[in-house]
Parts: sequence; C-alpha cells; structure tokens
Amino acid sequence: MAGRVESGPAVAARAWCRADLAGGTLDIWPLGLLHPGARTVNVALDLAVEVEMSLTESLYRIHQGGSLVEARTAAELAATEEGALIGLIAAELNLPPVEVRVQSASPRGGGLGASSALTVAVIAAGEVVCGGGESPVEARAALARDLEAQLMSLPTGRQDHFAALLGGVLEIRHQPGGEQVRRLEIDPGHLKESLLVVYTGQSHFSAGHNWRIIRRRLEADSTTIRCFDGIRDAAQGIVDALERADLARAGELMGEEWSWRRRLAEGVSTPKIEELLEAASDAGAWGGKACGAGGGGCIVLLCPPAVRSDVERAVAERGGQVLDTDPASGSLSVTTMGSLVG
Repeated sequence: MAGRVESGPAVAARAWCRADLAGGTLDIWPLGLLHPGARTVNVALDLAVEVEMSLTESLYRIHQGGSLVEARTAAELAATEEGALIGLIAAELNLPPVEVRVQSASPRGGGLGASSALTVAVIAAGEVVCGGGESPVEARAALARDLEAQLMSLPTGRQDHFAALLGGVLEIRHQPGGEQVRRLEIDPGHLKESLLVVYTGQSHFSAGHNWRIIRRRLEADSTTIRCFDGIRDAAQGIVDALERADLARAGELMGEEWSWRRRLAEGVSTPKIEELLEAASDAGAWGGKACGAGGGGCIVLLCPPAVRSDVERAVAERGGQVLDTDPASGSLSVTTMGSLVG
C-alpha cells in the first residue's frame, strides 16, 4: 500500500477500452482452467478512459459524466453509488483526499471494458500521487480485478485490464498459476481497414449474465461445457488466423464463437444484436459477435475493406451507431503535470 503524503503531483492517466474477439468469460477464474487450452483474444481500442487526479486539502471530489460526488473519507466515498469504485481504490492505496476528473469515450454500458479501464487508470494515477513506485502489469491487473469483485460481490475476469494496460492485440492464455499474455504480431493498419465496432443503443449489465453462466459451469451442466469448449476452439483458431493475416477466417471464427456464446444463457443475445449482425452479414461482413457478455452493448465485426462502407450503412439503417475507433497499439499512459494541490 502507498503511504499518505502532504503534497504531490497532479497526474493524468489514460487507459484503453477493448473489443473481445473470442474467448471472453473464460478469463473469469476458474473457468479457463476447466477447459485446457483456453485463451481470450482481444484488441485494445483507441476509445480512452482518461483520469486527472490531484490532491485537495480536505475532501475527496469525483467529477464524472456531469456529476460531482464529495466525501470526507475514502470509506464515505465508497458508500456512494457514483464514487464507490474510486472510493475502494482510494482506501486500498491509502490515498489522501484527491480530486478526480473522469472522461470516457465509450458508450455507457457498451461492453467494451470501460469500467476496468477506469480502475486501471485510477490505480496508476494514485500510485504516482502517493509517491510510490509503479506496480508491475500483473500486479495492477490483479488488484483491479479484485477491487471490481469486491464492488460487485461477484467473480470478475482479467482480460479487460491487460488490454487497458498493454494495448495491441492480445492472446491471454489461462494457465495454472496465472495468465500468460502475448501480444500478437499483426499489422495494425491491415486490421484497422476491416474492424468495425457498433453500439446497439442498448446498455448492458454483464455481471448478472456471467454469474448464471459461471454457476452452471461449476455445476457441470453439459450444455454449458459444450458451449465453452466451442468458444475455446474458436479462440484457438482466431489466434492462428490473425497471425496469418487471414482476417476472413478470423471473422468466420468470430461468428462461430458467437453461435456458441449465445447459447450460454437467455439474454446473452437480443433481437437488436441479431438484427445488426444479420444486416452486416448481408452487406458482406465476414463475421462478428457481441462484445463482453452481450445483452446489449456493442458488436464487433470484421469485413472486407471493399464493402466496409456498405456494412456501415447497413447497420446504421437499423439503428446501430458505428463508433469512430481504431486498434490502439500504445500502452497505458501516465503523465505528471506538476506539483499541485487542488
């Protein structure tokens, strides 16, 4: 834990959201361990969650989405709805009173891991404000996961935190003793030409779906086991396809992954998700799936560059919002802006 300080720097931290291409949910312990060879594949997006943090004289102040939350202690902040996550982080890092300003480029409830990106960014900024050393990637990811689990009183995954911290296209293998994370060597410009992220207009809440699915898997439900085996196999194939620059095959495998994922629980898919995926396919997309746990949020698509505009038009005509985003190759950014007291 970091110690209390009387003065310190104002800090800006920026972390990335992500689109999961295959193997999501298997990053929630211990599911990946129950399906040998399991991995999660995701791509960081240049939709950033940005945090500015500086010391104050007495109150914790959180500015986010046009709202302001004030509290005298970290515990009091953690008891508020809007400030709960940052309150938990402040208590864990032993942060003195700070002012935090949050901006997110992700649609609310978009299924793009924005809350995890926020957690990572606040932890990174808090370490600097407290004058402590920078924690290793694995330690930051583990702390972020555990604090989110505390907040929701539910198991949480880790794929989002690695994308927020490292950027790029990642293969996260779920191994005994911890995740093995590898950045895939692919041409980001080639991927950029084919990748589309579309907001359905429906916000989602992943924790409820995930808990039902986790419980069924731990109870050895045969249908759930078959679905996760199919998801694992699709993720294995996508790694190979991406490294061969075969985006057509990667898109097909995303569609296969979705065909298994949508069977995991009622509500994972929605009529709007299926409408947008069908429209994209009819316009020439190779394949796609919902991001995160589904139930709304965003979909991610791969399509031939030659028909990209056709796919964009088709999903927009059905109410989808094509997000202005590209793959992000850079890692977490932390900038010290000077020694200030807010």
